[in-house]
Amino acid sequence: MQGIIVVLVFVVLVIVTIFLGVRIVPQGNKYVVQRLGKFHKTLGPGLNIIIPYMDTVAYKVTTKDIVLDIPSQEVITKDNAVIIVNAVAYINLISPEKAVYGVEDYRVAIQNLVQTSLRSIIGEMDLDDALSSRDTIKAKLKTAISDDIADWGITMKTVEIQDINPSQTMQRAMEEQAAAERARRATVTRAEGEKSAAILEAEGRLEASKRDAQAQVVLAEASQRSIQKVTDAIQTNELPVMFLLGERYIEALKEISGAANAKVVLLPADIPAAVRGIMGAGAK
Repeated sequence: MQGIIVVLVFVVLVIVTIFLGVRIVPQGNKYVVQRLGKFHKTLGPGLNIIIPYMDTVAYKVTTKDIVLDIPSQEVITKDNAVIIVNAVAYINLISPEKAVYGVEDYRVAIQNLVQTSLRSIIGEMDLDDALSSRDTIKAKLKTAISDDIADWGITMKTVEIQDINPSQTMQRAMEEQAAAERARRATVTRAEGEKSAAILEAEGRLEASKRDAQAQVVLAEASQRSIQKVTDAIQTNELPVMFLLGERYIEALKEISGAANAKVVLLPADIPAAVRGIMGAGAK
C-alpha cells in the first residue's frame, strides 16, 4: 500500500514538473521569465521549455499594437486661450522586459507623457494655429514621445489628435467676435453702397446739367437764327410784324384769361393801334 502511494506521489510530481517546465506561448504574446527572482529570458510564441521550480513566468505581454486613449484636458495657448484637447496613441512593445522592468506602469506613464507634451507644444502656439495645425502638433508630439519611451523598449507607431476645440467660454467669445465682425462688414458694405449711390446720383445731376446747358445754347442759337430769318424776310414791311405781334399778343391774353386767379382781362379796342404803339415804343 505504501509503495502504491509513493508511486502515485511520484507520478503526480512528474506531471506537475512537466506542466511547470513546458510553456506554450500564443501568437502575438511574449512571456517574461524570471529565474530565482531575476530576469532570465523572454519566451516567444510557440512551445518553450523552462526549468521547473527555478524559472517562473512573471509577466505576460502582448506584441500587438496597443491603443492608448489619452483623456481630454484643458490647455492654455500662447495668447491665453483655453482649449480642450484629447488624443489617441498607438504603441508597440519591442522589448517586453524593458517595458515591465523599466517603468512601473507603462500605460499610465505614456498617457501622462503625452498629456504633458501636448500642453508644452500647444502652449507655444496661438489659438488659430492650434486649431488649424493638427498635423504639426502630431509630428512634434510623436518626436517628443518617441525619444522618451525608447528607453522602455516601446516604439510609438503613431499618435492622432482626436478633438481640439475651444472651451465653452472661448466658444461664446468667438461667436460674439464673429457676430461683431459680420455686423462690421455689413455696415461697411452699406456705407460703400450709399457712397456709390451718392456718387452716381451726383454724376447724373452733373451730366443732366451739362445736357440742359447744351440744350439752352442750342435753343438760343435756334431762336437767334429764326429771328434773323424773320428780320431778313420782313425788312421794312411792318404788316407781317404787326401780324406776328398781334398773334403773340392774343395768345398771351388767352393764357392770362385761362389762369385760375384771373379776375378781369382787359382787351384793347384797337389791337393794330396797340401793336403799332408797341412797335413805335420799341423803335424809340
